[in-house]
Amino acid sequence: MSPRPWLLRFRSDDIDDDGRPKRTGNVWTASVHILTTVIGSGILSLAWSTAQLGWIAGPIALLLLFLVSYFTSTLLSACYRSGDDNTGRRNYTYMDVVRSNLGKVSNVVHSAILVPICRRHSGSEKNPCNVTFNPQMIVFGVTQFIFSQIPDADQLWCLNVVTAVSSFVYSTIGLGLSIAKIAETGKFRGSLAGFTTANVTATEKTWRSFQALGDIAFAYSFSSILIEIQDTVKSPPSEAETMKKASLISLGVTMLFYMLCGCFGYAAFGDLAPANFLHGFGSYKPYWPLDLANAALTLHLVSAYQVYCQPLFKFVEEAASQKYPDSKFITKDFRVPIPGSRSYKLNFFRLIWRTIFVVITTVIAMILPFFKEAVSLLGAWGFWPLTVYFPVEIFIARKKIPKWSSVWIWLQILSFSCLIITIAAAAGSMAGIVLNLKS
Repeated sequence: MSPRPWLLRFRSDDIDDDGRPKRTGNVWTASVHILTTVIGSGILSLAWSTAQLGWIAGPIALLLLFLVSYFTSTLLSACYRSGDDNTGRRNYTYMDVVRSNLGKVSNVVHSAILVPICRRHSGSEKNPCNVTFNPQMIVFGVTQFIFSQIPDADQLWCLNVVTAVSSFVYSTIGLGLSIAKIAETGKFRGSLAGFTTANVTATEKTWRSFQALGDIAFAYSFSSILIEIQDTVKSPPSEAETMKKASLISLGVTMLFYMLCGCFGYAAFGDLAPANFLHGFGSYKPYWPLDLANAALTLHLVSAYQVYCQPLFKFVEEAASQKYPDSKFITKDFRVPIPGSRSYKLNFFRLIWRTIFVVITTVIAMILPFFKEAVSLLGAWGFWPLTVYFPVEIFIARKKIPKWSSVWIWLQILSFSCLIITIAAAAGSMAGIVLNLKS
């Protein structure tokens, strides 16, 4: 592939084997990218999830889903190149990997719907529960409409920084408040079995346990943009080797952080741990740490929406351009001069389709009032296909693993087991939604 015209100003040693600028990423930059992607709003429900499962099953679930996520991420990273691991053709996105190995394309938009839902629930319990958050949701949608018109994802580096810093701010504050609450009361709450059937029926206990698994699965989700992160890594060594180390470092740190937040949150609140553990500190004084945490959460969700949606925007627009290359509506950019800055590239297809997307996801989020149920359902929706099924099937196809061989059987057992977890989590989430709709 010859370099693009705008790359001609680079020297040959500044160009990678695909004609793009030389990649400079390494283990540590990739680890930071993964950490900023994984540690997000899913951490808010981990104290509740641990409360449903108890002191034994809760930490075990956090550990097992970490192991599954790490293992499948290594399978997926091994498929970044088609052919030889060092010289084969690069796949730039998750979709490219699926298409080149399985001839299929799959995508989800659940993160785009979930982020506004989390925004709706980011306030503290100092506000009455019957206050409507629709005006704030509309403001959120307008904000995303503006950011969504940024043409290229590489222009969003500042939002990536905001996402990283804000996620650690509200997570750390929540952890600190949990420890402070334990120290204040002198009690380490919780039980081995978790939320007891004395408070709910055995059936509801089962559904809540399944729902907790979905929450934890969602918290570890990052497979959908793993390939985009890997595409920033330099070689040698091979990109797959670098990503394996980066995944182990970042997911290990994530698992430790999740253990701390989930377990200390459960120890602070016991069986009454709220769905968003920041809500449990509504009456805690001084108020400023909680206010700072909620402000950081809001900033995180505003920026995270773009971090997750830009790859989808790019995929749809490139697919449309390839299918209708002669359509000026889709392919033509109009330069709009901006005083004091460089001109803006206006594309009518991008303007209309991204606006419709933002409106639809915001409206869906406004009519879904249940935070933890949405987290669990969307976590279940994306966990098995994106984190397990496709990486397993892609790896099997890539390595030409014989059917019914021992490796093939073990991979299928893993995939089927995670499918069962996904179905259980989805069922528990739907049961929770149906139950809550009654009130």
